[in-house]
Amino acid sequence: MRVILERSNLLKSLNHVHRVVERRNTIPILSNVLLSAEGATLEMKATDLDLEVTEATPAKVERGGATTVPAHLLYDIVRKLADGAEVMLKTDEDGNAMTVTSGRSSFRLQCLPQSDFPELSAGSFSHIFRLDSVALRGLIEKTQFAISTEETRYYLNGIYLHTHEAGGKLKLRSVATDGHRLARAEIDAPAGSEGMPGIIIPRKTVSELQKLVDDPDVAVTTELSDTKIRFTIGSVVLTSKLIDGTFPDYQRVIPTGNDKKLIIDRQSFAAAVDRVSTISSERGRAVKLSIAEGQVTLAVNNPDSGSATEELAADYSSDPIEIGFNAKYLLDVAAQLTGTEAKFMLADAGSPTLIHDMADETALYVLMPMRV
Repeated sequence: MRVILERSNLLKSLNHVHRVVERRNTIPILSNVLLSAEGATLEMKATDLDLEVTEATPAKVERGGATTVPAHLLYDIVRKLADGAEVMLKTDEDGNAMTVTSGRSSFRLQCLPQSDFPELSAGSFSHIFRLDSVALRGLIEKTQFAISTEETRYYLNGIYLHTHEAGGKLKLRSVATDGHRLARAEIDAPAGSEGMPGIIIPRKTVSELQKLVDDPDVAVTTELSDTKIRFTIGSVVLTSKLIDGTFPDYQRVIPTGNDKKLIIDRQSFAAAVDRVSTISSERGRAVKLSIAEGQVTLAVNNPDSGSATEELAADYSSDPIEIGFNAKYLLDVAAQLTGTEAKFMLADAGSPTLIHDMADETALYVLMPMRV
């Protein structure tokens, strides 16, 4: 194999694929990226056996072929080469090593045979649809912060993507929860998603996808089945296994009878929560909200270091209520809201609270209270 290509093209593609590769691998081939040169392109592929990313980039292929080299090492080398440089990748006759040459720099990397590289066989997909990258990004960003990191409840370690009929219209919904909070977002269901199975996209796949859907003008082709999902974003193809589990009936935890309405300035509220939580212990981080007509008082009491309070003006006219929340969870939700005001729908100190984005009716958040 002998290939010449622009450093910027090579770096951009390597940046997309090398992130999938785990730093520590007991299987040597999984530390490598597969390079395949053919026609006028160099295709790169990396996998961790659950997730696979491929990308093709334009290249001058003088001699076709394929090999695998350490992914992070190749990425670090290309990253440190001069901007605007040309890079030549050339394998030895026996295929045991590859030379990376650019200007006066030359690196020799050990290769492993292409035949050892695992193929994440996709099988057939039952549903295919296209989404704007902005719409897909919205579904991910509004919910991913609530994904559980608790490995024992593995079925919560991802985003639940499914269709749901609301108001006579079919919606494509994303939901994530860790048992303490829940985030839900939805868009009009795209053509082709009708009857799709409800699927759970793993946390790592969500994270990689979030980094790839940064171009607002790109349409994303989504193919899925009960066990796999594939996203095609421009020249990048991301294929992933899905979490094999049943997502809980999240509708049951979304309260419908909360009748106490609190409307508050989002930025002022977030800044106040951030300030008073400075004094809270890292473990609990509980903030008490004392809500009365026209105002909210935020209070934190930490026996080890002291206490803090702050008053905020608010639109509230129901019975006074005192309720506690995890400060980090409040800040996470506030960061997702796009409107200038946030709407809280409360019931009592022990029941879940609903938070709405005043500028986006498609997003919904549920927070479980804490004892304070």
